[in-house]
Amino acid sequence: MSSAAENYKGVWGHRVGFGDKAALLLVDFVQAYTREESPMFGAGVVDAVAHGAEILRAARDAGMMVIHTTITHQSGTLADAGAWYRKSPILELFKRAPYNEFCGGVEPLPGEIVLHKQYASSFFGTSLASTLMAARVDTLIVLGCSTSGCVRATAVDGVQYGLNVIVVREGVGDLHPDPHEANLFDIDSKYGDVVSKRDALEFIRAHRAA
Repeated sequence: MSSAAENYKGVWGHRVGFGDKAALLLVDFVQAYTREESPMFGAGVVDAVAHGAEILRAARDAGMMVIHTTITHQSGTLADAGAWYRKSPILELFKRAPYNEFCGGVEPLPGEIVLHKQYASSFFGTSLASTLMAARVDTLIVLGCSTSGCVRATAVDGVQYGLNVIVVREGVGDLHPDPHEANLFDIDSKYGDVVSKRDALEFIRAHRAA
C-alpha cells in the first residue's frame, strides 16, 4: 500500500501561499489545555503556547490585526452549547477559572479583538468573517488548540470564506500527537498551508517593512 503522501501527490496538497494582508488568529489558548491537573491537558499545547507567544510578539510589532477566541457559554446549563455539550460534557470546564483564563504570554492586550464562541469554528456564530472582510484581510495565520477540533474547524471555514489559511505547525497543539499530526496533514492537503514558525515569522516581519 502506498503512503498517504504518495496517494495524495498530484491530487491534494497544492500551496496557496501568503496573500497581501494578514491577520493573526489565536484559537482558544486557555489554561484548560496547559494545566497538568486538567483533563484536557496536552503537552503539545504547552509547546504551542511558547512558540505562539513569539509569533504574537512579532505580529504586534508589525502592527498586524490580532484576534483571540475563547469558548464561552452564557447559560448555566450550557443550553447554548446545544448538541455539542451532549457529545462533549467536558465543555463545562470552560466555565471554570482558571481553566477558562488565557495562557500566560498570549493574553489579549487592550484594543485586541476577543471573540466569544460557543462552538468549534472561530467563524460560526461570531463576527470574525465580517471583521476580516472589513479590514480587507486575505490571509489568516492560525495558532491555537486543539489541532483536531477548533483549529481544523476554523481552517475549513476560513477557506470557505475565501481566505488563504496559514496554520503554523509549531503554534498549534492537541492532547495527543496522533490526532495532531493527522489533522495537520488534512489541513495542509485540502484547506490551507501548514508552515513552519520560521516561514511565518519571515512573512510577518516583511509585513512590518512593507
